Amino acid sequence: MELSDKEKNRYARHIVLNEVGAEGQKKLLNAKVLVIGVGGLGSPAAMYLASSGVGTIGIADSDSVDLSNLQRQIIHTSRDAGREKVISAQEKMKAINPDINVNIHRIFVNADNIMDLIDDYDFIIDATDNFDSKFLINDACVAAKKPFSHAGVIRFNGQTMTYLPGKGPCYRCIFEAAPPKAVTCREVGVMGAACGVIGSIQAMEAIKYIMGIGELLNGYLLTYDALSMNFRKIKLPERVKNCPVCSHN
Repeated sequence: MELSDKEKNRYARHIVLNEVGAEGQKKLLNAKVLVIGVGGLGSPAAMYLASSGVGTIGIADSDSVDLSNLQRQIIHTSRDAGREKVISAQEKMKAINPDINVNIHRIFVNADNIMDLIDDYDFIIDATDNFDSKFLINDACVAAKKPFSHAGVIRFNGQTMTYLPGKGPCYRCIFEAAPPKAVTCREVGVMGAACGVIGSIQAMEAIKYIMGIGELLNGYLLTYDALSMNFRKIKLPERVKNCPVCSHN
């Protein structure tokens, strides 16, 4: 497959990078990435994946756009209030890059459908906002041997890590279970721009994985404090011997 003149022009700033070149861009064009959740994290992640030329992007979400979403879910606009998020997001992604495929999954992701959902994708982005979904995505990706990016943001703080099959700890190794009194953004708030920072990092992790460049956050937890503008890259322990999901036992 050779890049067309249109593609060479569109992705010129990628192609000139020594780490990318035409071959790296072809890898992106041939890749399939799934974004679960088109909210505060999924919005910037999906837009950057689309603009970067990831050839097939799946977006999964069962919600509709609410006015209260718009301070952080930047893929949606005021005119989208009441519309299904996947339809709104697909429209913006195709406007950015008409040549990519955007698969919409208007479903609530659960144990009954997640294995079929992730089966056809090369990399999964967990952009959900609740612990049940995060554990579900982790467990399914480990079982299916799918790499994925986890992230979460609340108030002015965010965190993200990347899982590669058989390499390093999974999400459940680090967070064994949801805290008994987990708070939500609805209760304590979230700064929208902080979601943009972390969601963009998730997109970058997917892009690096696809092209096989750089160092991924595999085995590390990256934390972000927007108020102090402090990033910390924390080395995680090796896989937990008795992890119920990824241990050899």
